[in-house]
Amino acid sequence: MKLSKLLFTSALAVSALGFTAVSAYAEDLLDSVKQAGVLKIGLEGTYPPFDSRDSKGELVGFDVDVAKAVAAKLGVKPEFIPTEWSGIIAALQSGKFDVIVNQVTITPQRQQALDFSQPYTYSAAQLIQRSDDKRDFKSLDEFKGDKKLGVTLGTNYDQMARAVPGINVQTYPGAPEKLRDLAAKRIDATIDDRLMLPYIIKTSQLPLRPGAVLKGADQQQGIPFRKGNPKFEKAINDALTSLKEDGTLKKISMHWFGQDVTQPAAQ
Repeated sequence: MKLSKLLFTSALAVSALGFTAVSAYAEDLLDSVKQAGVLKIGLEGTYPPFDSRDSKGELVGFDVDVAKAVAAKLGVKPEFIPTEWSGIIAALQSGKFDVIVNQVTITPQRQQALDFSQPYTYSAAQLIQRSDDKRDFKSLDEFKGDKKLGVTLGTNYDQMARAVPGINVQTYPGAPEKLRDLAAKRIDATIDDRLMLPYIIKTSQLPLRPGAVLKGADQQQGIPFRKGNPKFEKAINDALTSLKEDGTLKKISMHWFGQDVTQPAAQ
């Protein structure tokens, strides 16, 4: 009886040591990416001017160019995997792709579940209103009561709006749907990334105008990936640092926005 117990205890100890050894030598994401020669990149593919398809069906945009440049610095090929925004974080966590390059705002809540690269875009939240609307909303507090604010489901703006007690929020799967409802007067305003406002207002061909840039709503966007990959984190940050230093990020930004959005506005 005592011998059996001793053998059982020893077996558990060996098993624990074996598990510790396996854990200690768990493969870093950088190793698997390098071995495959491919960086799998999640993005919407419907979010111009960051990522969308051109007339030939090719993915184009600011984030597409950034992702290609990062992959090149890592010495691998980019593989884009279009995914609806509402499920993109869950898809990353399940291993469908290695990173997301799709203007993912760095927030404390997201940092609890994912690791992020250093910021590569600096922006802010801005309201969109109808052209004929004489009201000028200045804060989210104004959307309490009977006024309605449209947001894209699962975005940082969705979270931002819901953090205001009593706000009346209407969610949509994407920008086209909420802009159509705004033009049809079903909602009073929408909120989105200030960098994309000129583009989406112009291309929507709807009677819309930019509203106020929200105070205290400055944002930094980074590249998220699964936790526990320190080598990969360093490689991604080194790649972004190099792309900033050699002027590549600024060149990409100037092409898409006519300004350098890869540095804080104050710099």
